[in-house]
Amino acid sequence: MSDSPVSEPSSSISTKDLEIKDARLIFDSVWDQLESEYGHDQLRFPKEIILLGGAPGAGKGTNTGFIMEARGFTCPPIIVSSLLNTPEMRALIDEGRMVGDREVIGLLFREILKEDYRDGAILDGFPRTEVQVECLRLLVTKIKALYREFHDTPLATVFRKPTIHAMVLFVEEATSIERQLQRGRDIEKHNQKVRETGVGELKELRATDLDVASAQHRYQVFKEKTWEALQSLRSQFFYHFINAEGDIAEVEKNIYEELQYQSSLELDSRTFDRLRVIPLASEIIVHARQDLVRRLDTYELEHKEMFTRVVEIIMENFMPIITRHAISGQSVVSSIDEIFHKPLALAMLIDIFSERGYHARVDKRLEQIPQRVDLVTGEIECRDQWVYRIHVFFEGSDIRRGH
Repeated sequence: MSDSPVSEPSSSISTKDLEIKDARLIFDSVWDQLESEYGHDQLRFPKEIILLGGAPGAGKGTNTGFIMEARGFTCPPIIVSSLLNTPEMRALIDEGRMVGDREVIGLLFREILKEDYRDGAILDGFPRTEVQVECLRLLVTKIKALYREFHDTPLATVFRKPTIHAMVLFVEEATSIERQLQRGRDIEKHNQKVRETGVGELKELRATDLDVASAQHRYQVFKEKTWEALQSLRSQFFYHFINAEGDIAEVEKNIYEELQYQSSLELDSRTFDRLRVIPLASEIIVHARQDLVRRLDTYELEHKEMFTRVVEIIMENFMPIITRHAISGQSVVSSIDEIFHKPLALAMLIDIFSERGYHARVDKRLEQIPQRVDLVTGEIECRDQWVYRIHVFFEGSDIRRGH
C-alpha cells in the first residue's frame, strides 16, 4: 500500500494579511519620523477623535458643525482630501504618481499633532481603506501606551486616555445620487448668479455632481471600497451608524442621541473612580415615578391634615397666578404661610406639583418687615419674616395654535 501524499502548507498570503503587513510598514516608518522630528514626549495626540465617514451625499459637510457643537470642539474639521492639496502632493500628482496610504497617514498624523486639536478632532474622510484602518488601530495602541507611560507624571494632563468615535452617515443609492445631482444644480445656479452680478465667490463644481452615471459610480466605489473599511471599525471603537435619509433636523436628532456624553467611557480612570460614588441621573430616575406615588400616598395616609392644607393653599393662592402665566410656562408665587416652616410641607408642595406635571423650585429668604415708625426719631422698627418664593415651571401654551 503506497504512502498517502503529504500536503504542503500553503504559501499564499491573504489580501487581509498583506494589508496588515503594509500598514505596519507604513505606520512604523511614519512613527519613527514623528519621534525623530518632534521628540517622544511631544507626541501629544487629541483626547477625542471622531472618524466621520459616509456615502456621497450623506451630509458630512452639512452636519459637521452640529457634531462640533455637540462635542464642544472649537477647531475646524480635518478634511483629509484637503490635506492632499499641498505643493508636495500636487507635485506627486503632476508626476503621474499616486497619492497612497503612506502619504495620507504622514500628512494626517502631523496635522492632528497640532495643539489646536489637543482636546478633540473630527477627521472627515478617514479611514477610507483597510490599510488606513490598521494604521489607525496602531496609532490608538501607541496613544494608549503613551497614556500609561505618563500616567503618574507631571505630563499626565497632555497624555490622556484616548476616545475614538466612528460615525458613519448612510443613505441609500437613490438618495445619494439625487443629493449629488441637486448639489450640482445648486452650485451651477450660485455660480451663474456670481458671474452675472459679480457678487460672491464661485464654488467648486464636481464633475460627478453633473452626471447620473458619474454620481452612481461614486456611490458604487464607496460601497465596494470604503464601506468595508468603515464597517471594520465597529469592533474596535465606539461605532455610531446614523440614518441620514431624513431632513436636517431628523439627522441632527439621530446624531445627538448617538453622541450623548458617557463619562464612564471617556474620563480618566482616576477621575471616574472619584465620581462613581455619585449615582447617574439615569439610575435615580428609573423608579422616580413609583417613589413619588409612594410619598404622596404616605402624605394622605399619615399626614392628612397637613396634606389637605397644602393642597388648599395651592388651589387658593398658587393656581390663579399660574393660570395667568399659562402662555409663558413659568411663574413665581410668594408665600408667608407658616405651614411652610415645616420641611415636610415644602416637600409636599414640590411633590404635588411634580405629580400634576409642573416643576417647582423653592427659595427661602429672611426679610425685614416694617412694623412701626418712631415719629420723633423717624426710626423704622422691623421684624424678621420668612418669605417662600416658589418658582413654578410648566409647558406653556402655543399662542400660534390658539391654545
